[in-house]
Amino acid sequence: MGTVAKLGLLGIACAAVLMPCTGAAAEGIGERPALARHVLQADIESGRLSWPQLLRIGEQIFGMRFNQLDGQGRPRSTGTGAPRAEGQPAFIRTSAPDSNSCVGCHNQPRPGGAGEFVANVFVLAQALDPVTQSVAPEFSNDRNTLGMHGAGAIELLAREMSFELLAIRDHARQLALQTGSPVRLPLVAKGVGFGAVTVLADGRVDPGEIEGVDWDLVVKPFHQKGAVVSLREFTNNAMNHHHGMQSVERFGSNTDPDGDGVVDELTVGDITAVTLFQAALPVPIMVVPRDAQRRSAIRRGQWVFEAIGCADCHVPTLKLNNSVFTEPNPFNPPGNLRLSDVASPVALDLVQEGFGPRLEPSGHNGAIVRAFTDLKRHDLCDADYQFFCNELRPQGNLAGNASAADFTVTPLPRPTSEFLTRKLWDAGSSDPFGHRGDLTTMTEAIDVHGGEARRARDAFFDSTSDDRDAVIEFLKSLQVL
Repeated sequence: MGTVAKLGLLGIACAAVLMPCTGAAAEGIGERPALARHVLQADIESGRLSWPQLLRIGEQIFGMRFNQLDGQGRPRSTGTGAPRAEGQPAFIRTSAPDSNSCVGCHNQPRPGGAGEFVANVFVLAQALDPVTQSVAPEFSNDRNTLGMHGAGAIELLAREMSFELLAIRDHARQLALQTGSPVRLPLVAKGVGFGAVTVLADGRVDPGEIEGVDWDLVVKPFHQKGAVVSLREFTNNAMNHHHGMQSVERFGSNTDPDGDGVVDELTVGDITAVTLFQAALPVPIMVVPRDAQRRSAIRRGQWVFEAIGCADCHVPTLKLNNSVFTEPNPFNPPGNLRLSDVASPVALDLVQEGFGPRLEPSGHNGAIVRAFTDLKRHDLCDADYQFFCNELRPQGNLAGNASAADFTVTPLPRPTSEFLTRKLWDAGSSDPFGHRGDLTTMTEAIDVHGGEARRARDAFFDSTSDDRDAVIEFLKSLQVL
């Protein structure tokens, strides 16, 4: 990986103005771009920007309301970057651009958080041209905005789980090549089972028993379908999709792919700064009230939550081997900054740096992540409960970022009925609930769990009313401060 550039608390003193130690600011009075100064990646990697400065810059970019002078809007391109005809609206809620700022949707209960129903996005509509006026499921998947607090820890968990799964696959491939026979091994990462992998003697993977993860075995912890591998990929996608702001690393320098007359709308350093801000957001925690009755209910509720099987998928704790978040992610796909693109990754210790509350340390350089998830996709539909089966358009296919030639069968679309296990560590701060944000109470959300969650769902409603209330009180205690 090479030398890691540590973002410490000491750095070169810069003027206390927006975007210190960066490129030249726009001059003059009157209308100005919101992003008056851009960040240079070299200043980040060299340590010229201190961690407090970089954190402030990333926070500012996350909260900025981009305007036409920044390059907001994409009159000649879709949200995927494909060209389209002129005459498209500057804003449209269905296929976007639909927001001026990241915090316009991620704001509950504070910047970086979730969003209510009004902030829903229409996934895959951004690829349509001409822009569709319809929100029917034939055109897009209606999704609620998820909270980003603790996202750095979630990305780190996904990386470590991916390395574990890939090591199992590679071991199976080595054995298959040595023996000349297929080798089947169970896939387990951090105690979470992802089925099994079979590798044939020619090295190809039979993915028939892989469960809850793409066939490339890279855990993708972002988007409700597990489709995005890193905060950086998420940011590059969202900047273009929702704001019409194109990053240099995705679209190239000195180009104007969206035809709005502005080039180099977001530098590599800009994306790094806002990515690290999201990675440094505080982790949600359990807030214990002073009232003795409620404290007792929370303790009882957590016990019932685990006893009836909710914790089988909403795993209360997962452990990190290393609490240091490095940027860029080693699994970033093309179109995003990669390890080969930097002289040294930037590092942020999620136990010691960033916003508080932070992760709890565990052992040598490790940490405990109390996110209540297994980062695995599950099918929540059955003959009686179809709430999570409303989506019609698959979000990508199961090959992930691997070649179709790596597998024994043609990659299938990602199942529309499967969703990543929702992180519950911010449940008390992230209502409404459900993948569309159209459930107003936790009990409603539990009620529509079918399929793989049916046993736990039935056990909840078979419990006494006091136990059900205790589970809800426990979930309400999991909050973003």
